[in-house]
Amino acid sequence: MNSCSLVATITGIACTLSNCLSEEELELLAAALTQLGDTIATILANESFQKECCIHSEKSDDPGSSNCDC
Repeated sequence: MNSCSLVATITGIACTLSNCLSEEELELLAAALTQLGDTIATILANESFQKECCIHSEKSDDPGSSNCDC
């Protein structure tokens, strides 16, 4: 899916939900989806950090690599 189609789809979903849910339900859903996105971003960032950490620790005996989970 290209970027414009993705944005249009998300906008359509948001508009549909706003017509079906109360303000309170929308607020809760928005907060939950924000948390979901933030959690996924945290997981991806940690995986990237661990990958780089492991690569770095394989190349040297850096004592700072003890934070790695290789």
